[in-house]
Amino acid sequence: MNGIVASIFSEGSENAAAAVGGNVIGRRGNKNKANSKKKEQQQQQQQQQSGTEDNGDSGCACKSSGDNEKGANDTGCCSNGNDDANDTGCCSKKNEEENKEDNSMTDSLSDDDDGDESEGEDILDVEDMGDVIKKQQSSSGSAEPQEMVTPKQAKALKKEGYKLIGTHSAVKLCRWTKHQLRGRGGCYKHTHYGITSYQCMEATPSLACANKCVFCWRHHKNPVGREWRWKTDDPIAIVSEAVATHVDMIKETRGIPGIRMDRWQEAHHVKHCALSLVGEPIMYPRINELLGELHRRDISTFLVTNGQHPKAIEDLIPITQLYVSVDASTPESLEAIDRPLFNDAWDRLKSSLSCLRRKGQRTVARLTVVKGWNSDEIGGYARLLALGQCSLVEVKGVTFCGKSDASNLNMTNTPWHHEVVEFSRILLEELNALRAEGGDDVVPEYDLSCEHKHSCSVLLARVDQFAVPDPADPSKRKWRTWIDYPKFQELAARHAADPAFKFGVEDYVADTPAWAVFGADEEGFDPTDSRHRKKKKHPKYQKFDEEGIPTHDTFSDPLPEDEISRLRNLMEEKKRQMGDGTTVTELQGGEKVIDDAS
Repeated sequence: MNGIVASIFSEGSENAAAAVGGNVIGRRGNKNKANSKKKEQQQQQQQQQSGTEDNGDSGCACKSSGDNEKGANDTGCCSNGNDDANDTGCCSKKNEEENKEDNSMTDSLSDDDDGDESEGEDILDVEDMGDVIKKQQSSSGSAEPQEMVTPKQAKALKKEGYKLIGTHSAVKLCRWTKHQLRGRGGCYKHTHYGITSYQCMEATPSLACANKCVFCWRHHKNPVGREWRWKTDDPIAIVSEAVATHVDMIKETRGIPGIRMDRWQEAHHVKHCALSLVGEPIMYPRINELLGELHRRDISTFLVTNGQHPKAIEDLIPITQLYVSVDASTPESLEAIDRPLFNDAWDRLKSSLSCLRRKGQRTVARLTVVKGWNSDEIGGYARLLALGQCSLVEVKGVTFCGKSDASNLNMTNTPWHHEVVEFSRILLEELNALRAEGGDDVVPEYDLSCEHKHSCSVLLARVDQFAVPDPADPSKRKWRTWIDYPKFQELAARHAADPAFKFGVEDYVADTPAWAVFGADEEGFDPTDSRHRKKKKHPKYQKFDEEGIPTHDTFSDPLPEDEISRLRNLMEEKKRQMGDGTTVTELQGGEKVIDDAS
């Protein structure tokens, strides 16, 4: 105990406060300070009497010499509770280890800080600091890594419907899975790529993320971190438990009104895995083993990364489809939208995109459009896309998921589908302009291939990889953005057996059905399903022209010309009142309210 007290006061209050998160309050005022000073003087006198030398280590008893050496290693600030006195201790730490510990402590605090605003700060009496420091030194010196998710975070995630797997993974039943089980339509991946939504498992092997994006629909209940520093679960065990848990959730849907029993039975067999639930999947150190286990089970893999781990992208094995989120077109807007932990987030994003062009399989740049935040400077997006020359470009309007202390978005930040279409058209023009510049590194040709109005999503595809002449009319293009999943599994298995075997995008494409093609009357809704609308939720208009003027009523019947003319005049009058552009009003706290004629 003598060593603890001497070490605390000699190292200074700054280090002690940092060790306990800075929440140090002496509740006894000046009397407490006087007692502390008296204790310090007593300890110094005792050390002088016992022959202890101050070797420049701020009064720590660890530097005692002669016959006192063993006793100093077994007690005081260097005690670790074990018989092996040389195992740990504050004085046996190297400087770089201390720095690493400080960084780890900071990350841990940032993990636990999320959502703590309403609970107030912990108050720690100054006499208790020694016990806290000793406890932290003992835990940091342990060879066993800590678990990723704290009990508080686990409680919050479970409350939102996550099923936790092991110490750092999770699954959750997607709403589109339940929609298609009831015959009410599939997700945009069903429209764009032909997945069966009710046979898709949404999962993640890493709940932690290096970003805290303003539009994240998970409300930041998950941990954050720049690198993996937690206990690592076995990948085969993760996949096995995730599939079993997902199937259990499917079984629970049997009682939902409208469930189609043929689909319910098929849903017990998982065919696709969307590794995009929450967090950053590619952070998981054994991600390749996990992906290989999914492929061994004939489960396709759609992995989404935020572009902050380019080395992990470079080392990734061939997967069905690899996404990189491109949420901003400038370094400043990336900082504002993604709120990354990395100081070099912009450079990491560009490096990640450059890695994509070296991947042999399907790659996707995913753009989430947030009105008032990242919907401008479209030319910047085109220049980023030119780095990766991705197979596909997804442009999707942000989904507003309600108010949250972790986000300052509102409903006006969600674009209409016709606005996403207009954004995509301008992006295509910018890409074509870069392509026209020529040079040694020519940008490939893209075109609008698919859309899913329900998700406010538009897909741009490379013409050289996904378009062929239409047999019915050679002057037109026939799109092949869907995936031949059995063929991919065959190719992936050959590569796993012989890494020298290579395959490319064109080797596992499939024809896109007419209803999924951009501009089709179905607007991406599978005609084998039935569109369901809640009571009093029927939109007044179903279709719009390029200027946002309604052209079809709630039943998708064409509006009379005089009604379209009236609506057009109304739009023009609105533009005269507020201008042809968009007004962005930034409120206190960073919230942005959008007002425009649309």
